[in-house]
Amino acid sequence: MINKAYKFRIYPNQAQQVIIAKTIGCSRFVFNHFLDKWNCAYKETGKGLAYGTCSAGHPLLKKELSWLKEVDSIALQSSVRNLADSFDRFFKKQNNAPRFKSKRNPVQSYTTKHTNGNIAVIGNAIKLPKLGLVKLAKSREITGRILNATVRRNPSGKYFVSILVETEVCELPKTHTSIGIDVGLKNFAILSDKTVYENPKFFRTLEKKLAKAQRILSRRQEQAIRQQKPLHEAKNYQKQRKIVACIHEEIANKRNDYLHKTSTEIIKNHDVIGIEDLQVSNLLKNHNLAKAISEVSWSQFRTMLEYKAKWYGKTVIAVAKNFPSSQLCSSCGYRHKDVKDFALREWVCPECNSSHDRDRNASINLENEAIRLLTAGTAGLA
Repeated sequence: MINKAYKFRIYPNQAQQVIIAKTIGCSRFVFNHFLDKWNCAYKETGKGLAYGTCSAGHPLLKKELSWLKEVDSIALQSSVRNLADSFDRFFKKQNNAPRFKSKRNPVQSYTTKHTNGNIAVIGNAIKLPKLGLVKLAKSREITGRILNATVRRNPSGKYFVSILVETEVCELPKTHTSIGIDVGLKNFAILSDKTVYENPKFFRTLEKKLAKAQRILSRRQEQAIRQQKPLHEAKNYQKQRKIVACIHEEIANKRNDYLHKTSTEIIKNHDVIGIEDLQVSNLLKNHNLAKAISEVSWSQFRTMLEYKAKWYGKTVIAVAKNFPSSQLCSSCGYRHKDVKDFALREWVCPECNSSHDRDRNASINLENEAIRLLTAGTAGLA
């Protein structure tokens, strides 16, 4: 049994959009209110507030502020739970301390839990608390027990719902094959079986269009400032802001679609997958390559491979970052230190005279090292 999310676009009517906006605002207010209480308590006593304390204070807050009763109460309670979870992760050193939420964040959302059938998919509509039936673009059937639903409003003005369900996933048939993957910038991924996935460079293809749209947005912002208009009242600015947001959304959607299709194809065709444990945050410090590295999304690709392998009974092994996959000859094991130069794309082994393509040789070495780690029982400790 796993937790799996289904994301669909929804089309709320005008009245439903108002309720969604109110729920997002109230959820943000509750989160910020108890975060402020937590910070004050920590300054005074040296200790924060437990989830039970915040949860008990929630009904009292609703009595003081009657407008909190207009929205879904479960969504407000979820904000309190999210704050407690944020602090739990902070004390475990998994993330930074929680910060106050802003209405200027690009994506606004709230989460409501499934209770007594308050969330259900009925035909081409979804039933949500306080909203009733909302038109749904259902692209696939939902299987499993619904746990919660998250309603999001994107900067482009589009609305989406993510439905988290508990479901059972069957393992894929075994192929009894292994593969090594070397990721790059010229090509997105090079596999040890000579399969090459090209780098589509979705951002570069739309970069000029995005730059032009952003210049127009900047001019309209200056025009609104000269006219002493607030930006949320400047209609031309808001129209152009949505155009810019749509271009960003198009880039993100194309990239996610490509990563999902590529990772699923690799998981289906191979049982053991060896990848390099890259420290992408360190690589981004190279300002000559930072844009290209960010565009190619190696971390997201690895995340997809790992959770899909867990779902479908496959194995992903991360080889240590200090493993010299590019320098080793995949035929004889000789280490050629001149290959440290990234400009050297093809080389001949001085020991056995084997000719190597840099990327494919690295993928073969990653496959061999992954099999060695798996055989030795040290997978995951590399």
